[in-house]
Amino acid sequence: MLHFGLIGRSLGHSFSKKFFSAKFANEQIDADYELIELDSIDQIDQAIAEHSLSGFNVTIPYKESIIPHLDELSDEAKAVGAVNCVVIKDGRKIGHNTDITGIEASLEWLDIDADTRALILGTGGASKAVQHVFGRYNIPFDIVSRTKGKGDYTYSELSSEVLAQHNLIVNTTPVGMSPDNDSAPDLCYDLLNSGHRLFDLVYNPAQTRFLEYGKAHGAKTLGGMLMLQTQAIASWHIWQRELAIGTTECTNGNVC
Repeated sequence: MLHFGLIGRSLGHSFSKKFFSAKFANEQIDADYELIELDSIDQIDQAIAEHSLSGFNVTIPYKESIIPHLDELSDEAKAVGAVNCVVIKDGRKIGHNTDITGIEASLEWLDIDADTRALILGTGGASKAVQHVFGRYNIPFDIVSRTKGKGDYTYSELSSEVLAQHNLIVNTTPVGMSPDNDSAPDLCYDLLNSGHRLFDLVYNPAQTRFLEYGKAHGAKTLGGMLMLQTQAIASWHIWQRELAIGTTECTNGNVC
């Protein structure tokens, strides 16, 4: 049996175990998936050994801090500067970023047009993936941080003019994530209208306060479930390819 998992902190909100367990059962794949909470990323090698991991996903707050613990990065993980998927092959830990795939799928659903200008709430690993995709799509953006100097704006600087100039707002922070369901990023939601689109990377709950407040003012909204499912499938494809899962070996030693 192959063993996979999710590395993070406070994982009670996660749907990943349910998603992968159902996938493995439905497709009769001899594998399991566990939630592995770490107090420090320095415990990663111990966790890999204890759980005999062949691959794992990475979530808050370790998407960036895991990088020094890896042996290799894919080109996209290097470009983003964050990792959410790791495959262990021949004893080497190789980092990938499949958040990119999930973000791209979400942008397609939101039907982003040429006049889009975005505000990205947050500066962590998920924010970096969004920034990378926006750069690829030529979507201009500004970053909002709680800490002055870490972004283009602080929340207190989000005036009516700023919100009018940015018709796409993306929440990459954990604010509003279960069990903190009643929280929302500190915006003046009364300034939003039907010309705005709100994208929340949080997927639990499906309808966050951020999305609820935006929808109440006519904004088109999307939660993080599409991104979750898309990045999870992309992670599986990496593990399947790199570990030759579901393939057979030819007589010459190559994978058929």
